[in-house]
Amino acid sequence: MSSIVISDLDYAPPGADSLFFDVSFNVAPGDHAAIVGANGAGKSTILRILTGEIDADGGEFAIGGSFLTMTQDVGMGQPDASLRDMLLEVALPELRDAGKALVAAEAALADGTDDGMGYAEAITAWGDLGGYELESDWAAAAERSVKTKVDDFTTRKVGELSGGERKRLVLDLLLTSGADVLLLDEPDNYLDIPTRVWLEDQILACQSTILMVSHDRSLLERVATKIVVLEGAGCWVHGGSYATFPEARAARQAQLGDALKRWEAEERRLHAHMKVMKVRAAQNFKNATKANAAETRWEKFVKAGPPPPPVRDENIHVNLRGADSARRVLNIVDVSIGDLFFPFTDEVHFGERLGLIGPNGTGKTHLLRALAGEIEPDEGSIGLGPRTSVGTFTQVNDRPDFLGREAVDIVKERTRDEEGAMKSLARYGLANQARQEFETLSGGQKARLEILCLELEGHNVLLLDEPTDNLDIESSEALEKALDGFEGTVVAVSHDRTFLESLDRFVMINDDGSVYSLPDYDVAMKGLADPPSVATIKLAKSLTD
Repeated sequence: MSSIVISDLDYAPPGADSLFFDVSFNVAPGDHAAIVGANGAGKSTILRILTGEIDADGGEFAIGGSFLTMTQDVGMGQPDASLRDMLLEVALPELRDAGKALVAAEAALADGTDDGMGYAEAITAWGDLGGYELESDWAAAAERSVKTKVDDFTTRKVGELSGGERKRLVLDLLLTSGADVLLLDEPDNYLDIPTRVWLEDQILACQSTILMVSHDRSLLERVATKIVVLEGAGCWVHGGSYATFPEARAARQAQLGDALKRWEAEERRLHAHMKVMKVRAAQNFKNATKANAAETRWEKFVKAGPPPPPVRDENIHVNLRGADSARRVLNIVDVSIGDLFFPFTDEVHFGERLGLIGPNGTGKTHLLRALAGEIEPDEGSIGLGPRTSVGTFTQVNDRPDFLGREAVDIVKERTRDEEGAMKSLARYGLANQARQEFETLSGGQKARLEILCLELEGHNVLLLDEPTDNLDIESSEALEKALDGFEGTVVAVSHDRTFLESLDRFVMINDDGSVYSLPDYDVAMKGLADPPSVATIKLAKSLTD
């Protein structure tokens, strides 16, 4: 049966306290379950335990049937590896082993250490296990997923594909593989919005049992049939879509609070009754038996322990203050960068929330870097208005100035004293990471730290490149709430549809280099689903001139 059964799973990282314990849940055949929880709660760790990459400290699990897995950074760490190397890593174990043996045999044949016998055996084993059929699947998936034709998977480098192309290629293979179970860690990362919609359609059509980790609220609402919630060092299950999860969690928190209050009231009642019976027994020995029974009843009740209390929310408090500036914050005049997009002109005014959208590889991040003054446009000019202070957030949290430094020291540089730094870290749920060096933080923790630094620096223009990409859902919601009250201007690149809903207007860069303005979220989503061509835009412009 294509199911996943987890019972009493327990794990503590080396040299650290328990990350989670008593984690138990099932994923029934055909279910598409999602694990959610705060950054660092152990979501990816559970997938790594299921794949055998790391061992649990306790508990049991079982996966019914064949399974395939995808890590969140698939293909990201080895740009010089071949596409064959990358795709072998997500193949079934027997094919993966046979493929690696074939790669080794080819190398031995090339350097003369094999007379051809080893290669013949390896290629026979590859064919017998279905390797040629797998290569055919690779070619079909590449035709659907990669913009330029892939002629040879052994020579085409991973680095020649964008992050989104690599992710889509792997997802295409896994979701059409027919594997009984799929384990997917943040499958939406690096995907643009049209590809995320494609991913949702593929998951909905997929017959495999799926357990995934995702922070994309739109995706979770559409495809998840069950939500596994990691919190309070344990877990609980919401047997429905993410759309109804917030209400279910609020109801559960209220129930836990009521149950704990009832337990505490009962404990006080039993203890008071025992005390009364002890007094009566002291006055009349005939009451001794009743007093002993009352004491035993109270002791058994206390030993059984109270029900779990409501889980303490992280309560991330983002306080982006900003400041006033001139009405015209950015003046973009006939700007283009390389051959990414055609020259365009726009003005960004104080207080606007502008989204830069479009498919991957169209130049959105390059434009954001040009607005920040990090690179110069090849054509045109970018002007900043008076009294503007620009702060930037990088998609991959690339901060060389933070490397080798503890979180508290990075923040202290902006608060002047350690006490203020610790209070600030606590507001962002980072108090326990205060003495960790930046590079040892998780992706979500790095993102929170970078946003905290933006807050403390007090900028009134924020340039944000995928700010919610590595944030857990609670942190994303806290950031959105803070931006809503921010006195300043925001320009953001994002593929997070829930985040984009909070923005005012959009500039879309299309695959063909066209750039055009979209007035609101609904029009922007329609534009992404069916972007106009350059010819259409020119025709529309000529009709209005």
